[in-house]
Amino acid sequence: MSRRSGILEFAVLGLLRESPMHGYELRKRLNTSLGVFRAFSYGSLYPCLKTLVQRGWLIEEPSSPPEADLEREARSAALAGRRAKIVYRLTADGKEHLEELLCQTGPDAWEDEHFRVRFAFFGQTSRDVRMRVLEGRRSRLEERLAKMRASLARTRERLDDYTLELQRHGLESVEREVRWLNELIESERTGRGRGATSPDPSDDTA
Repeated sequence: MSRRSGILEFAVLGLLRESPMHGYELRKRLNTSLGVFRAFSYGSLYPCLKTLVQRGWLIEEPSSPPEADLEREARSAALAGRRAKIVYRLTADGKEHLEELLCQTGPDAWEDEHFRVRFAFFGQTSRDVRMRVLEGRRSRLEERLAKMRASLARTRERLDDYTLELQRHGLESVEREVRWLNELIESERTGRGRGATSPDPSDDTA
């Protein structure tokens, strides 16, 4: 299983723990709540859902519209040649598997895309796991900062003004995220953890 498909499976299981959804709702939540999936399409989502069903982590159920709408919806679906919407629900085995994933704190959880998804589900994660993931992420970024500063020092004289400015911008973004992580770690240590509600300053969309 590739790292990217693993992140998608984790996100789908996490969202379905909140409530059952059909494919369109899932795709919308992936796009709006978890920005790393903005480029994902139905072509990526539905094979993932099929795999999770085959593994016994999800079940498929027909949606249940209000009784008054049943006949109208059935007629419309028949005319359009469409099947009824399928709702995906987390199974007991799926919940157990998600719990295992939520407890993982290894290096994969510190990488850019995986960390963002893990952070989005911190509300479902225990405090000690949150601490290990946050500290691991900070360690990874501190290593990245050291390499970026060393590279900038070596190449500064050979860079034009625009390339140099871009390098500085990247450096400042990482420094800002390290400060943000320090604040989160301190909040967790003092029992004031903010979970997944705090904005991520590394998401520089300004």
